[in-house]
Amino acid sequence: MHQKAFTGTIRIAQEPRPVRSVLRLLARRPGRMTLAVLAFAVKEIPLWFLPVVTAEIIDIVATGGDPTTVLIWFAVAAVLLLQNYPMHLVYTRSFMTVVRDTGADLRNALAARLQSLSIGYHTRVSSSIVQTKVVRDVENVELMLQQVTHPLLSSAMVLGGAIAMTAIAVPEFLPVYALAVPIALGLRWALSRRSRMRNEVFRREVEGFAARVGEMASLIPVTRAHGLEQTAVSRVATGADGVRRAGLHLDMLNGHVASISWVAMQLLGLGCLVLAAIFSLTGILPITPGEVVLLSTYFALLTQGLTQLLMLIPVGARGLESMRSISEVLQEPDLEQNEGKAEVARVIGHLELEHVSHRYADAERDAVRDVTLDITPGETVAFVGSSGSGKSTMLNLVLGFVRPTSGRILLDGVDMQELDLRSARRYVSVVPQESVLFEGTIRENIAYGLDHADDEELRRALRDANAAEFVDAQGDGWDTVVGERGARLSGGQRQRLAIARALVRDPRILLLDEATSALDPESEELVKQALDRLMRGRTTLVVAHRLSTIRRADRIVVLEHGSIVEQGSHEDLIERGGRYAHLHATQAGVARPSETG
Repeated sequence: MHQKAFTGTIRIAQEPRPVRSVLRLLARRPGRMTLAVLAFAVKEIPLWFLPVVTAEIIDIVATGGDPTTVLIWFAVAAVLLLQNYPMHLVYTRSFMTVVRDTGADLRNALAARLQSLSIGYHTRVSSSIVQTKVVRDVENVELMLQQVTHPLLSSAMVLGGAIAMTAIAVPEFLPVYALAVPIALGLRWALSRRSRMRNEVFRREVEGFAARVGEMASLIPVTRAHGLEQTAVSRVATGADGVRRAGLHLDMLNGHVASISWVAMQLLGLGCLVLAAIFSLTGILPITPGEVVLLSTYFALLTQGLTQLLMLIPVGARGLESMRSISEVLQEPDLEQNEGKAEVARVIGHLELEHVSHRYADAERDAVRDVTLDITPGETVAFVGSSGSGKSTMLNLVLGFVRPTSGRILLDGVDMQELDLRSARRYVSVVPQESVLFEGTIRENIAYGLDHADDEELRRALRDANAAEFVDAQGDGWDTVVGERGARLSGGQRQRLAIARALVRDPRILLLDEATSALDPESEELVKQALDRLMRGRTTLVVAHRLSTIRRADRIVVLEHGSIVEQGSHEDLIERGGRYAHLHATQAGVARPSETG
């Protein structure tokens, strides 16, 4: 149900014309929108009908009429004014529910789309920019709907009421009203294009600034360690200055819009008053004093409404630019294609790579070239090699984060191109070099995504991961909040929780990416013991720089420049005296009489 709603929102928001996208999003809740418009129409009646009451009372006074008639008109006006309160609440409740629901739809659609985009997209685009789109841009769309809809509907109601009442009272004066609309449209046409351009520049500057701030926050330990605080501040200051200049240019344009709109509409209102007075005084039209007030009041209301609309051009332009920004994500074609492919209901753990190659976009050579491997269920295979040899790319290929440029990968005999990899990954666990924990309790982090994990399963996973002792030592046990990204825990503790999270899922395929390289010797030993328990009976792929951690692997695959140069057990490879033996000797600090490979 939710996925269907997200898909509908994504499809609508992909519309290249943002105005149409917004209208179609609002139209998804026709009942509430109809109620909102009807309530607004009723509550706004006093705005266009009170000038009639005023004109009638003035004419009664001017002609010495009956005071009782004045009281009747007062009673009518009082009823119209009092109904405004309940009708305004109905309008606010109905319309703002639609606005907030639309904002939630957009945020949920963005989240769903971001989960569907490839890892390549997330590698290219700063997480801070993504956050800006989900938070700030959706907020701008909501703000636009709040600030633009009320004056737009109000102007429409006033225009309709003014034209209707003028047509009844003084139809000869209708052509004068017609002057206001083309002038307002002309002003909007002249200013909206520049406003859109300035808003786009400002939005790009804000996104760039957000990326720099995110970069600064993530690099603070490195910056502090090298005494580069001022350099980091200067980089952010450059971005802040770009936002300042773009914002000032936008503010000046908005100032032009506001001033030109106000002056033009006030001149029109003044002209209408003078024209009505001249017609009345000269007898060109039979206009009473009350009708002079009626006409000038209506025209003042009309020009006031048009002025409000013109002044909202900056708000509308900002909201529409944010809608374009949201559409950029929703239209991004770099998707991980899973729809319509076969669901995986069971995994044994047999992996076959047949002449697999992969080249990243814009790269000059393959990251992995013509790799053929047959990994049997329960086998542990370690990938070693120098930096850039293709080790991490191998794991990404098996995960489906990147697809083979040529060749194919089979999971239990089925080409992974034909599988819904989301369902396949339910049987896979990854323990990376830096385990990622979210702001929450230890229990929530271990059971992440599992709705029915019982306490005994979680406790067993903690014990097997050598994590139970330190968890019990925490003030609140496994209800202890770990802090953002697990900041309140040590690296070894975070890694053991990641292993517990993998254990409780009982994966059939396990990927270990430098899982112990960032730990001190004591923590490393505890993590290695936990990993040994985790790896039992599971197909395991290991990437390691420290060769001491993969001696017991069933097979060690040595990569260089994306190709397999040798493979075998630790003892076999040492005996061969090839590339692995050279790497091992280098790390062990052992001098060798000769080197080959």
